[in-house]
Amino acid sequence: MKPFRLWLLFAVVLLLACSSSAAQDRRKVIVDQDELGPAGTDLQSTLLLIQSARTEVLGITVVTGDGWRDEEVAHTLRMLEWIGRTDIPVVPGAEYPLVRTKEGTELWERQFGRIDWLGAWTPRVYHPAEHVGELKEGNPRTKPAQEDAAHFLVRTVRQYPNQITLYAGGPMTNLALAISIDPEFPSLVKELVFMGGSLAPQTDDPEFANFPQREFNLWFDPEAAHIVLRAHWKKVGCTPVDISVKTAMTRELLDRIKRADTPAARYIGQYTHLRQYDFLWDELAAAAWLEPSIITRKITRFVDIDLDRGAGYGTLLTWNPEDKPDRQVQPVEIQLDLDTAKFYKLMVDLLGAPTPKAAP
Repeated sequence: MKPFRLWLLFAVVLLLACSSSAAQDRRKVIVDQDELGPAGTDLQSTLLLIQSARTEVLGITVVTGDGWRDEEVAHTLRMLEWIGRTDIPVVPGAEYPLVRTKEGTELWERQFGRIDWLGAWTPRVYHPAEHVGELKEGNPRTKPAQEDAAHFLVRTVRQYPNQITLYAGGPMTNLALAISIDPEFPSLVKELVFMGGSLAPQTDDPEFANFPQREFNLWFDPEAAHIVLRAHWKKVGCTPVDISVKTAMTRELLDRIKRADTPAARYIGQYTHLRQYDFLWDELAAAAWLEPSIITRKITRFVDIDLDRGAGYGTLLTWNPEDKPDRQVQPVEIQLDLDTAKFYKLMVDLLGAPTPKAAP
């Protein structure tokens, strides 16, 4: 074989080996999310995870929360069509919380006061669960997976034991159901990261004026959150309200994203509508996992959920290690401060990059 051909063959083999190694080195993640859309914090956080060349999104499991499950599934499918990643399975999950009901919540409000955001049950945006209608971004042509979220979670984690991060950006119903199917499920997960909980946020957002320790994701299905937070995970990270309210989707940030001519940037540029208190709740949780150096301060607390049916039902309970009660509570790493400039730059860079293709 001539030297040039031999060199060319060696270069091709080396390139294939490097590509295979890069694919194997991708961090595996399952996104469990209440994907209200189009755009918005739910779908934008999912986009950040997909846009990272260092991650492999194995699936998106959808749960009722900010919106109804079926509508959220449709928004997710359409977003994946927009960026050319319809290979990622979208798996419908729980349509209702384990215990909490809309009627029970209305009774609770008559006793303890009105709540500004009830997700799919919020009166000003309410519609029946089965009504999807016409989406602003157009209805998807692709279909969701036939499997349910809980079984998908168990099956996939057992397929890749100790390799998968679970990113939870909505109520924890799907995760609690997975634990009920397979009690070993948490021990086979590499780590759980979630957006949720509230300690003492410094904000004038009226949602937290009367109930500062109420945070929607944990509050909407308290029993599910109780099950998940008391399970034996190897590691748990939390992005609470306290740090989320230090971020915002501003006109300047949106303009920076819109300058990129990529499908992800065009999607956000077209469908993001700026609002007051437009915090980057779930985007920060995703970004902090992708680039931990964004977080500049964190603490470890033992946590649980208040399940008493009084005014505190569904709020986060936290303890220092020396003060924790004599019951099965687990430590959680809670983020408290961040480098906002670094966070915004990461968002712009990820959304302005070409969407990575599926891993071989």
